[in-house]
Amino acid sequence: MRYLIALLGLCLAAGAHANSSCDKPRNDFDDLYCLNKVYSQADKDLNDSYGRLAKLLDGDGRRALKSGQLQWMRTRNDSCSYHDQRGFFVNLDCATQTTLERVRFLQDRVRECKSAGCMNSKL
Repeated sequence: MRYLIALLGLCLAAGAHANSSCDKPRNDFDDLYCLNKVYSQADKDLNDSYGRLAKLLDGDGRRALKSGQLQWMRTRNDSCSYHDQRGFFVNLDCATQTTLERVRFLQDRVRECKSAGCMNSKL
């Protein structure tokens, strides 16, 4: 299920979610809270994978990685969020899935660097 959320709602849900279970959410705010937890972990995994890869690259590779990451962030933001007169909205499911795809991409590049050598052209 896709959720379109206001960032304010995200904060409210986190504060109100003291006893709710992610296995059996009671309402949309419980779902939102749980999806936010998954997104937060995906974002942590993304940062960890980016850092591991950056350490393996030469200067040109690090520049290519940074450029690719910034472009990926713009694409993710354009695809998964928007502004209108009511505020700023994020489709958290879209952001999570997009982030998990990027984590897999970065992990694949780490494996390549360790096995066959870093290929800056793939960054």
